[in-house]
Amino acid sequence: MSAAVVVAAVVGGGVLLLMRRLFPRQKAMKLLRYPADTMRGKTVIVTGANCGIGKALAGELLKLHARVIMACRDQRSAEEAAKDIKKQAGPEHGEVVIKHLDLASLRSVRQFCEEINKEESRIDVLINNAGLYQCPYTKTEDGFEMQLGVNHLGHFLLTHLLLDLLKTSAPSRIVIVSSKLYKYGHINFDDLNSENNYDKAFCYSQSKLANLLFTLELARQLEGTGVTVNALTPGIVRTRLGRHVQIPLLAKPLLYLASLLFFKSPLEGAQTPLYLACSPEVEGVSGKCFANCEEEELMAKATDDQAAKKLWLISRRMVGLARTVDGT
Repeated sequence: MSAAVVVAAVVGGGVLLLMRRLFPRQKAMKLLRYPADTMRGKTVIVTGANCGIGKALAGELLKLHARVIMACRDQRSAEEAAKDIKKQAGPEHGEVVIKHLDLASLRSVRQFCEEINKEESRIDVLINNAGLYQCPYTKTEDGFEMQLGVNHLGHFLLTHLLLDLLKTSAPSRIVIVSSKLYKYGHINFDDLNSENNYDKAFCYSQSKLANLLFTLELARQLEGTGVTVNALTPGIVRTRLGRHVQIPLLAKPLLYLASLLFFKSPLEGAQTPLYLACSPEVEGVSGKCFANCEEEELMAKATDDQAAKKLWLISRRMVGLARTVDGT
């Protein structure tokens, strides 16, 4: 055996060990199997359904005969994704509707909800899936830091404007995609919009913590309505979410290798939101967070009732919702 082969084997083995340490192999997800007509007659909205987890999830819901509304910013990408998932679903599947939704624009969110409320007789499941990760500092159309604006505030307004329809469709469900990276953030109420300082990693974590606090307070607000809301953390999934992260050219092949070996596929990442959308096991369950289709124990900062209420009030003001009689 030549020295070059030995060196290559040693280096390759070292790289694999490093990748395994950096990205521990996640527990393999068992793909869920439901009767083919599980979601027949049900309408499901999935934001960000044109790629990644959202696309895989839309495809699985389509196979279960759901009427899937793909709420996407990029019309062309959504059309290509719809064509793809319909082909994969086979001749017997549900219905796909494509709707434009730009979560970085409150005007777009309001227009989307106006159309849904006018055109749809019911919504059985709303899945807030779309998100941005560690993008450069930019602001939304309404002047919000982009990650907070898209990951939290856009979905916050979207959910509020669809609540009446969700209530009349009860029992109905709201599913919110968060991230385990919430652990590295806190809600900076003194500079929520990151006007004084921008740390892209912190802002992502802050927005994902906001998702969990929104879930907590919304569940409290919805008690007795027949509408449940639960969050989930999908784990590390091979998607385009990390497209804004700058990676050295020489490290890209190693990261790609690591993603193949240690990351979940989009279909695996879609299993927990599919579970929360379809499973009878979570019927009536609300205000919880799940990972790998099991309830997840959260850190104290994600179950802080006072922080959740404070964020709720500030978020309502930021998106232009009027205060209610009880001040919420």
